[in-house]
Amino acid sequence: MSINKVHREFTYTQSDFEIIKDIVYKESGINLSDAKQDMVYSRLARRLRVLKLTDFKDYCNYLDTHQQDELFHAINAITTNLTHFFRENHHFDLLKERIIPDLVKNQHRGKRLRVWSAGCSTGEEAYSIAMSIKDSLPNHSQWDCKILATDLDTNVIDTCIAGIYDEKRIESIDQRNTKRWFRAHPTQPRKVVIDEELKKNITFKQLNLMNDWPIKGPFDVIFCRNVVIYFDKPTQQKLFARYYDLLTPGGYLLLGHSEQLGKMQEKFEVLGKTSFRKA
Repeated sequence: MSINKVHREFTYTQSDFEIIKDIVYKESGINLSDAKQDMVYSRLARRLRVLKLTDFKDYCNYLDTHQQDELFHAINAITTNLTHFFRENHHFDLLKERIIPDLVKNQHRGKRLRVWSAGCSTGEEAYSIAMSIKDSLPNHSQWDCKILATDLDTNVIDTCIAGIYDEKRIESIDQRNTKRWFRAHPTQPRKVVIDEELKKNITFKQLNLMNDWPIKGPFDVIFCRNVVIYFDKPTQQKLFARYYDLLTPGGYLLLGHSEQLGKMQEKFEVLGKTSFRKA
């Protein structure tokens, strides 16, 4: 059955969508619903132009024969990266008002803090975490603080590392933080760049959550917000179990506003507003 529309330049059928959907699920765990058919077309049409292909059937064949080379382009194109600084601010309030004070009070592992931003997108979440730690951790220079920030999309990791943003992206941040951590870009108008001091405790890496994790942990806090909504329920439960194993005793798992732990919730204390503490 064709799902082609009059204005489309490439032929695109239901079969094409199903093939792409299966490949994306197998390789990334992302579960594309039928409602994503138009999105898949618009995102991957760019790849057809680059490859000078004439229709999506050709692209599916190309994916099959050149998967190692093309797959990361397809995944990067389909992955949604919608975020902003201090998105869902209650989690950063929790970090500053409860999590860090608890760590300071109970320094049984020394002055050590580990945070993972799983699905960091273009980096705003990781930098917001870093700003929150700098704001609220007394004598933070004396602490061993490390933030790991990972994402499936290799393109956004490059954006994270560069730390360059449109100046409009920081309009919602309080002026104290904008003055402290952002500088006007020396050559790009209306762009700002993150201060190197804020970057130095963050490591950005590409990571497919469906694969092995070259991560030792343990983590005091894991941010995994607006990520698991793209996975089916069994995959979500597997991820939550893996996160649980990587958390310190009493560690925190923070999810997006529409996400819940399901059966794994029995292993956590529910704090409200999609905030959970390892029991």
